Amino acid sequence: MTIDNKKSFIIFIVITIAAVILVNMISKNWFFRWDFTDNNMYSLSDSSKKVLNKIDDLLTMKVYFSENLPGEYGNNRRYLQDILEEYEAFSKGNIRFEFFPPDNDEKLEEEAQKYGIQPVQLQVIENDKVEIKKVYMGLVCIYEDKRETIPVIQTTTGLEYDITTTIKKLVNDQKRTVGLASIGDQEVKNDNLRQTIGETYKVMPVSLSSAVPADIATLLINGVEDSLSADEMTNLRQFIARGGNVLLAQSRVKADIQQQTASGIQSNIFSLLDEYGLRLKENLVLDRQCGQVTISQNRGFFRMNSQVDYPFFPLVRSFGDNVMVKGLEQLRLLFTSEIEDLPAGQPDTLDSGNKVVPLLYTSDHSTTVEQFYNLNPIDNTAFRNLNQPGRLVGAMAVVTNDSTGAVGRIVLVSDSNFLSDDGGGRIPENGIFVLNAVDVLMGDSDMVSLRSREITTRPLKELEDSTKATWKWINILLPSLLVIAFGFLHWKREAGRAKVLEEIYE
Repeated sequence: MTIDNKKSFIIFIVITIAAVILVNMISKNWFFRWDFTDNNMYSLSDSSKKVLNKIDDLLTMKVYFSENLPGEYGNNRRYLQDILEEYEAFSKGNIRFEFFPPDNDEKLEEEAQKYGIQPVQLQVIENDKVEIKKVYMGLVCIYEDKRETIPVIQTTTGLEYDITTTIKKLVNDQKRTVGLASIGDQEVKNDNLRQTIGETYKVMPVSLSSAVPADIATLLINGVEDSLSADEMTNLRQFIARGGNVLLAQSRVKADIQQQTASGIQSNIFSLLDEYGLRLKENLVLDRQCGQVTISQNRGFFRMNSQVDYPFFPLVRSFGDNVMVKGLEQLRLLFTSEIEDLPAGQPDTLDSGNKVVPLLYTSDHSTTVEQFYNLNPIDNTAFRNLNQPGRLVGAMAVVTNDSTGAVGRIVLVSDSNFLSDDGGGRIPENGIFVLNAVDVLMGDSDMVSLRSREITTRPLKELEDSTKATWKWINILLPSLLVIAFGFLHWKREAGRAKVLEEIYE
């Protein structure tokens, strides 16, 4: 465009400004981002976008965040603002957010505390002095007549999950119910799971001695140690037949590491599982890829504690092809039994019409022991034979009622303490799997991929001893060889320069 007079120049400026405004208006709702991280952690996930599509009214986010925060906390503020801008963009105008700095403003401080956002104390260095600073780092979401608060945001890890979960609580009209089943007089302490599951669902105790209430779609059962009564068995069968779902943590062997004892569990629960294609073998699975236990040993005049690998505590890092285990990196099991796997090439649909889906496998450095169980963590002969293929330790049976067509699902993890606070229930990775399983069983898998998106467990790949030795010598010799090669090249270059100088001045 040729600018030959004042009028043309003004038109050019107006067109340019209008184009910039138009591009910004379009890019507010139509934009893209190149995210090269392994799990796209700097982009809003599809799970979050599905939740945002359920918002049908204005949702206001008030962020009470102090200014001039030190170090990483300042980065947290910038990251929070970036991700909230994405929420706003994908919400189709239904989300608005604003930052408020409560520092030195009593009215804002009172408002933040009214919403449940309390100040936290940070140790900072200012003017070469260590000081304790009171700061605010919280967020409240307001939707219709409801509100939910994230009182402290001290890290960006899992922040998208926290925000999306908060939004989901607000837009969901009713919480569905998950039952924690009790059998006989058996009591299981699982306060950790009650709390985490309770953020999304109602959690209520259920006694199988009476019929399972109609509003319960999923039951959690942990470690049956005795046979079910006739009424309990009938009620459980009827629950599954009507399309109910069960998450069962159950081994075939009861073990006690403190007493160094183990014995088979005798229960009619196993005959019930057999009917659905989930056959538990009476053994314990060992894996070289395992957790550790603390032992006390005499060292001279002293008695010292040390940690040793304990193959009876497998670390599961091999998963089946199912949304329930999507994105998981590791689970920790304690004294687990083997689930009979379908032979290779055999269809996973059984003669009864039920379907078995493999979920969890140990590594290819596994073995099993049966009948006689030596639980000693030191000089145990069973630990010398960890060279067999992986064993199936978690699976799901899909049960179809031929008469009604109702479909129920049973997820079996062969660890009787997987759901209890004194066992696997206190382990964060296991908690993520339980939440995933409950979501899938409840027919709501929006949060599954997001929940495991920022798992930080990144175990190194196990290498053979010969491979380790090879890399050790490469690390020892390669730097020396590179230094020698660099020195030789430098010497050659200097020798060449000296020769040229000699020829010039001769």
